[in-house]
Amino acid sequence: MKITLAQAKKLITLARDAISAYFKGKEPVITDSLKKEFKEKQGAFVSLYLKDELNGCIGITGPDLPLYKTIIHCAKAAAFEDPRFPPLKKTQLRDTKIEISILTVPEPIELKKDPSEYLKAIKIGRDGLLVKDEFGQGLLLPQVAVEWKWDVKEFLNQTCAKAGLDFDCWNNMRRNVYKFQAQVFAEKGNSVIEKKLK
Repeated sequence: MKITLAQAKKLITLARDAISAYFKGKEPVITDSLKKEFKEKQGAFVSLYLKDELNGCIGITGPDLPLYKTIIHCAKAAAFEDPRFPPLKKTQLRDTKIEISILTVPEPIELKKDPSEYLKAIKIGRDGLLVKDEFGQGLLLPQVAVEWKWDVKEFLNQTCAKAGLDFDCWNNMRRNVYKFQAQVFAEKGNSVIEKKLK
């Protein structure tokens, strides 16, 4: 589902409430209207920023849970379970900015002849990437390539590295490369904005 700015504000508030409730040993309060509005199953990522530095990012790729449950799960996981960062402290929550990425379902990029076709099939600022096989998988959101000013080749390389695979593993025809799109919303000051990636 396409998310409006008003809906994004509700989801970001839900993410913050989920983290706040965790500190109290409780579950966030979810109204029936919220459950109804966000009942559609959809993948999403929640990213946490402290002093403009990433401080946690966890997501669910596939449409496995209703969106409101996806946001709650990912918010708590980003705050307390991302192995790259120490768990968020209660005193840090007020200064933490929350960003949510609402994902489309990843679709495999079909090749006709050779892996160079990936370079034309992927668009920076539009697509996120997922590389997976039996040895591992890695995902990078569309905004990552924009923020790091990567071209498509570097984006593919970095997604392979995220999967724990060889840097240029995408050149192997046996690899499975998927692309997806995302709507990205972030707290800025006291408001919520939709981030334009292009």
